[in-house]
Amino acid sequence: MKWFAAALLCALLLLQYRLWLSADGVREVLRLRAEVSSQQQQNATLAERNRELAGEVRDLKEGYAAIEERARSDLGMISGNETFYQVVPRALAPPPARPLRAAAAQP
Repeated sequence: MKWFAAALLCALLLLQYRLWLSADGVREVLRLRAEVSSQQQQNATLAERNRELAGEVRDLKEGYAAIEERARSDLGMISGNETFYQVVPRALAPPPARPLRAAAAQP
């Protein structure tokens, strides 16, 4: 009976070693859970992007409003009956031109 109990204790210790310290034990499970969580977050982000792109494709297929908006914003196009005005912020505008002074006569 002592030998049987000792054998069971050895088996228990070996299983505990494998559970806690081996490469496919608890540490691996925790690492895989973190990796799955990260992948799920990335999938959610990509799914939202796919929904946005699908909506944009649907808009481009169904009507001209999305095409007109894209032409205006990306290509800078205007309609035939419109006048284009470009407003330059003061910080980007060139400095006002100064009148030229007459050069002093040099001997």
